[in-house]
Amino acid sequence: MTDIAIDDVRERQARLEQIVADLLAEAKRRGASAAEAAASGDTGFDATVRLGQVETVEHTRDSGLGITVYFGQRKGSASTSDLSLAAVRDAVAAASAIATHTQEDQCAGLADRERMATEVPDLDLYHPWAISVEDAISLAVECEEAARGADARIVNSEGATVSTHSGTHVYGNSHGFVGGYPTSRHSLSCAVVGQDGDGMQRDYWWSSARAPADLDPAAAVGRRAGERTVARLGARQISTRQAPVLFRAEVAAGLLRTLVSAVTGSTLYRRASFLLDHLDKQIFPDFVRIHEQPLLPRGLGSAPFDGDGVATKAKDLVGAGILRSYVLDAYSACRLGMTTTGNAGGVRNLRIELGTLDRDGLIREMGTGLLITELMGHGINPVTGDYSRGAAGFWVEGGEIQFPVEEITIAGNLRQMFLGLRAVGNDFDYPGSTQTGSWLIDRMTIAGG
Repeated sequence: MTDIAIDDVRERQARLEQIVADLLAEAKRRGASAAEAAASGDTGFDATVRLGQVETVEHTRDSGLGITVYFGQRKGSASTSDLSLAAVRDAVAAASAIATHTQEDQCAGLADRERMATEVPDLDLYHPWAISVEDAISLAVECEEAARGADARIVNSEGATVSTHSGTHVYGNSHGFVGGYPTSRHSLSCAVVGQDGDGMQRDYWWSSARAPADLDPAAAVGRRAGERTVARLGARQISTRQAPVLFRAEVAAGLLRTLVSAVTGSTLYRRASFLLDHLDKQIFPDFVRIHEQPLLPRGLGSAPFDGDGVATKAKDLVGAGILRSYVLDAYSACRLGMTTTGNAGGVRNLRIELGTLDRDGLIREMGTGLLITELMGHGINPVTGDYSRGAAGFWVEGGEIQFPVEEITIAGNLRQMFLGLRAVGNDFDYPGSTQTGSWLIDRMTIAGG
């Protein structure tokens, strides 16, 4: 990073910190007993090509400010994209007016003062990319050409996109806490269409990172998109049956996110979770450990403090298969009679302990069953845990992939699925803030044609 880039981001952060400080002072002047505010600024662009031609180039420059004021246990919130002093004052006035019309809420207020982050460590999250639009277009063309050239059966493209964004986030509250940090995020993606006879399939691949040097090569991203597409050609249906199911790693990440949703405070205090009252109970086999690493350097989900200003820290959500922690912000913790876990805004860099088998090893371990590569629809009942999704993937027999399948539905119950987890692979090979290998579930219902 150049000295100029460092100076620019420091100046931007100092400006946002001053805006937040002015906002908090205005809230106090209006008689608020407490207040909190978040401000952000982001710049970047996306360049997309399709069939070798530039399709879109979109530049973005966004800013935003949110304010919440408390008058005792009454709460009001307002937001604006205008960061001028007049707009800040108007936002405070609007939030204050709203607070006068709200009912008292005994849990309305800031997180405890002693839980505020006392320092903001450098997590190496800011790596701006000084790439020109022309070079980004060239990179996207290279990616798409690699995808289209992966196989003669690739007949069309949905395009390739290069994206680069960087910005600064600042949060402050009337405890005296004001903190901020800059971030960057870059990505490269491609999706293509293949045809074999009358059948057509599409698939994609992508790479995402805080630093441009950590992105996969454009040609590698394109080739993988092409190979994934071709592998799906010739897909067929299968008859209804029960069988083991292997969720490929990037699909298994959705199961982890479903777990997090079920143990999030807002879901729990509304009593809308199939894991209600499951704290300190067995929900997975005893080999399973699921943990959060919010202070991971360059992590796509890393943050030194949460949306309440509470210091983040590493912790286990599941240890030895037992649910060890809920996912709570200050408000939901109060509603549950518990203490915040530093998760306002969600979990950050969720990890499940990887196993010893690679994907091929898991397929051999499964023997006969379904390898799932794509899920469709939203057939999850959060209260009962009943799970039903459209799916596509590959049928496996004798420990080897036999043929691709499509237009099927898988069904089960998440409690049983979690307890029926036989193995987690070591095949984590996709970008994202959630890290997992493939999951082998002992048995699910597969509905086909």
